Amino acid sequence: MARILIIGGGVAGLSAGIYAQLHGHKTIICEQHYKTGGNLTGWQRGEYHVDNCIHWLTGTNPNSDLYKLWQEVGALDNTDVYQGESLYTCEKNGDTLSLFRDIDKLEKRMLEISPEDKSEIKRFIGAVKDFELIMGVGGKNHNKKANFATYVKLFPTLYSYFNMTTKDLANRFSHPLLREFFVSLLGYDFGALAFLCVASTFCSDNGGLPKGGSHAMAQRMTNKFLSLGGEILLKKQAVKIDVKNGNATQTLFSDGSKIRADYIILTTEPSVTFEKILPVKMPKELKADYENKRLTRFSAIQTAFACDLPTLPFSADYIFELPVKYRKFLKTERLIIREFSHETSFAPDGQTVIQSLTFCLENTAKDFIELRNYDKNAYDNKKRQIASAVYLAITEKFPSLCGHLKLLDVWTPATYNRFVGSEIGAFMSFAFPSKVLPIRKNNRIKGIHNVIMASQWLQSPGGLPIALQNGKYATETINKLEERKVSTAKSIVTKPIKA
Repeated sequence: MARILIIGGGVAGLSAGIYAQLHGHKTIICEQHYKTGGNLTGWQRGEYHVDNCIHWLTGTNPNSDLYKLWQEVGALDNTDVYQGESLYTCEKNGDTLSLFRDIDKLEKRMLEISPEDKSEIKRFIGAVKDFELIMGVGGKNHNKKANFATYVKLFPTLYSYFNMTTKDLANRFSHPLLREFFVSLLGYDFGALAFLCVASTFCSDNGGLPKGGSHAMAQRMTNKFLSLGGEILLKKQAVKIDVKNGNATQTLFSDGSKIRADYIILTTEPSVTFEKILPVKMPKELKADYENKRLTRFSAIQTAFACDLPTLPFSADYIFELPVKYRKFLKTERLIIREFSHETSFAPDGQTVIQSLTFCLENTAKDFIELRNYDKNAYDNKKRQIASAVYLAITEKFPSLCGHLKLLDVWTPATYNRFVGSEIGAFMSFAFPSKVLPIRKNNRIKGIHNVIMASQWLQSPGGLPIALQNGKYATETINKLEERKVSTAKSIVTKPIKA
């Protein structure tokens, strides 16, 4: 079997390593950071735990195909999954609407808010149920899959959503709160199909929260890989891959060491890999994504606070419009806040952690990265100002929290840039716009036989499930290449020798 070197110890790298070990290969994961997990991580701040990654994990319904993959890589092994009553709540003009897990409850609430939007509400609810079937978690018990006839029947509905942005979808409704419901989570420019995917995932018990959060899940995957005999080298940053005669011959690391392998699996972002670590140009179809003005990269600015109140004025994720005085500084119209009362281990008894998130686009992300690189004091001061603005915005919205929040941390695109090496601090790949199919790119590199890509950037919008699948796909690709070697060798041996 093959000796495989995996560059990057995030979900894609761990997935590739686990499946490679299961197929009998010898695998080494090299991770530039001091721990595995990549974006799937969290950290301690005194007695409190800050969770970086999972807002919902697609694939927590045991009937889904993804659930089986998460089980295979150890991510959900013997782990309880918390299924919240709602994914998020949005607010407009003093009224609220939640994305309830119970889709009948969601429909009833929407009709209460706006009976005049009945036809559009029915259309949306029907589309969510249809999409559940496509994901294999449809029906009353969330265990039914669509067959070919169902796909044909659903095509017109899905195609109409495929052509819409979330803003287009929102504008089909007359009530301001319903319009806010469709843009508050993902913004105006995501594809409506992406929102439909989120709603159908959560409403089918397929978007829960694994107990222990992101860091614990990454640790379970790491333990699975190690239990299979895999090797992990931490603080091991790849700086160059030597290529000769169409094959990668060795990988050089920042500590001066070198590793040779039969195959190399790359999980890094293409923009920091090609013509840098790997001395070849980026594949055309990947480069086309970076040059496509409709495909945008994004990151986020986040804060975490300790809250010493036993009862909170909101539950799960809460999204509200920011007062104008905060919008320019925080670069957003809305603030997403979430509470972790479901994770009792994240804070001392009677307390919890509250976190905020504001999305930012590429230019803003670059500004944060440049500021930290060239003026660390100014960067730290900006983080303090962000924390102050977020604190004031939260306590202005919920006065009962005033005096009960203690800052734990602030992290920005510059944090992701340093932690996982992504060029603009992106923790997912390109935003999923309308009229674009999220088709997975080829994981091979023209001209190099033994380097395979497993990055989440091979398919929009990236994220944990795509990283998981691409890791497995990379190993399957190597298996096929190895089978081809064996087949070729056999044909040479059995070929008759001419007299």
